[in-house]
Amino acid sequence: MPVAKPVSSDGRVIAHIDMDCFYVQVEQRKHPELRGLPTAVVQYNSWKGGALIAVGYEARALGIKRSMRGEEAKAVCPQIHLVQVPVARGKADLNSYREAGSEVVSILARMGRCERASIDEVYLDLTDAAETMLSETPPESLEIIDDEALKSHILGLKHEDGSDMKENVKGWLRRSDADHREKLLACGVLIVADLRMQVLQETQFTCSAGISHNKMLSKLASAMNKPAQQTVVPCSSVQQLLESLPIKKMKQLGGKLGSSLQSELGVNFVGDLLQFSEQKLQEYYGINTGTWLWNIARGISGEEVEGRLLTKSHGSGKTFPGPRALKTLHSVQHWLNQLCEELSERLQTDLDQNRRIARTLTLHARAYMSSDSDSHKKFPSKSCPLRYGTTKMQEDAMNLFQAGLREYLGPFEVKMQGNKKIGWGITGLSVSAGKISDIPSGTSSIMKYFQGHDRLCSPSKLAKEKFELEDPCSFSENESNSTLDIIEHTKLPEEEATVNNESSDLESMEHKTSTNSLEVPFYSSMSSLKKADFSQETPLSFSGRESHLEPKLTELQSKVSSKESTFESGRPASEQQVKRNALRDKGTPSLLRFFRRVDPSCSIQSQVLAQSSDDTNIRSSLENNNSIHGDSLSEDVQRREMWRYNVDEIDPSVIDELPSEIQEEVRAWLRPQKRQANSARRSVGIADYFSRNKKL
Repeated sequence: MPVAKPVSSDGRVIAHIDMDCFYVQVEQRKHPELRGLPTAVVQYNSWKGGALIAVGYEARALGIKRSMRGEEAKAVCPQIHLVQVPVARGKADLNSYREAGSEVVSILARMGRCERASIDEVYLDLTDAAETMLSETPPESLEIIDDEALKSHILGLKHEDGSDMKENVKGWLRRSDADHREKLLACGVLIVADLRMQVLQETQFTCSAGISHNKMLSKLASAMNKPAQQTVVPCSSVQQLLESLPIKKMKQLGGKLGSSLQSELGVNFVGDLLQFSEQKLQEYYGINTGTWLWNIARGISGEEVEGRLLTKSHGSGKTFPGPRALKTLHSVQHWLNQLCEELSERLQTDLDQNRRIARTLTLHARAYMSSDSDSHKKFPSKSCPLRYGTTKMQEDAMNLFQAGLREYLGPFEVKMQGNKKIGWGITGLSVSAGKISDIPSGTSSIMKYFQGHDRLCSPSKLAKEKFELEDPCSFSENESNSTLDIIEHTKLPEEEATVNNESSDLESMEHKTSTNSLEVPFYSSMSSLKKADFSQETPLSFSGRESHLEPKLTELQSKVSSKESTFESGRPASEQQVKRNALRDKGTPSLLRFFRRVDPSCSIQSQVLAQSSDDTNIRSSLENNNSIHGDSLSEDVQRREMWRYNVDEIDPSVIDELPSEIQEEVRAWLRPQKRQANSARRSVGIADYFSRNKKL
């Protein structure tokens, strides 16, 4: 039910811009030879020439209506040109029209707060621009006024016989005795006329406009004079507009509420509501809706223009009329797959271009059952949290449909009438993504941490090959690129705790061991370790942990050589090694794939550095050990800064997607200060894979 909203005491200037037969204009821009000719856009369904979804004004003048099909239109107007709407995935593809609408929005938004209402409709709040014009160049001071503004239709402005309409409009615009609100409205007329000309010059599209003090009146006015014209509704002419307006033509009164007003109160025109007091309307329809009805009867609306250049939701749907109704789960699954594929593509585009993310997936359907007694029953809409990725979206949509179907059919999914099976049919199906919001600034994908790790550890390797997932089966083909990119992590303003990849991380994940018991991580092969060049500069640095590295590296190399020689001698693998190999072949949690990409030499050096916790003279040691640390301390400091990350940038929901046995340990890893020093280690966790005591 509609609700009354507070009304601003200040005068507002609101415009509603409505494109003229937009689909036809887009097609005529693609095919200039169609300009000026009777043209219509038809659906891709070829039955009887296809349904007309847009009819140009040249064709309307010859008797063509949208209710016709292509063959009927040809019979009425043989010279009509029928252009088929683009098709993709077995349904109409409206992307070209959406993109053309975005061109128009970008122009209109230059002058004020802009709200995109649909593909071809826009609301504009021009109050600030009108105030500026009134203070700098008021209309009453203008000697020359643009001809397009003089063509405006001023509701209530009377034209005497033989008078020049443009001169009358000019006189109305230049009134010096008008109140402040009316002067603002006159400025709005000039601004909208100029914007419409800009749209025509830059896009080749014409549009009509309604100009008033609120959205409701502007919307009504924009349809009064078309095409390529504008209509103004001054305060003094509001009742003239509403008194003869059918109640069903008013926004939010076209359904049950409007029918109730007609049947219960005998209200057929908006002006008829004036006979009822606000209290009487509240008794019938409640306090909020009763007040709203009382307001609209007087042209009062507090609905504001939202600053939104993009749509609030994305949707994809298709109808299946008559014999084309879907009657099996297999056919429903097929079309849901097509709809979700289109929706996923649009969501990904929105994410890439506008950094917006949707939260909710909703399924709508229209259905019928063979039983007449159930024909009135409505198929319930179902929603769930939206998961990015085409395959996931398809799975969720089908689950929603099945849940809705069970509720629709009731306790008995299949009814019998004699020996005849009573089935169901789907005549309309759609999926939509809602609760779209901007991704806060200062957030980034979790991928940057792992890519940065790989880049720091092996810069030459990064230059030669791209980052690849080692377990592609974990993601579907359509999700492998999009799912990871969509996971965003919000930086909380109230906390600025920074976690460095230093000793606290290692201590929270691993037991401290002596330098003599240092072992090789499981993801580093013996041969690669033996050949590793330990004279390269150390990619990762941990402040306060490095000292006397050369003896440790020498000792480590000897351990690796000894370990490899043991394997090469043909000794049978231990039972523990067999289990480890089996675990590795079976697959490990998805998070570990990123760590397996790390250069082995980087991992060993970082472990050596982690053990050097007692030396406080690290700076001098780093400067003197060029074989390990490179040219200068400044480079080392720079590398250390590159590896740091802010724990508050990591979304906790990402951790929830990890295997349950490692979730708590990852949380402790991210916030080690919350972990008890003597807490007992679990038998299985992510730290086990990186433990120094873990033997191959």
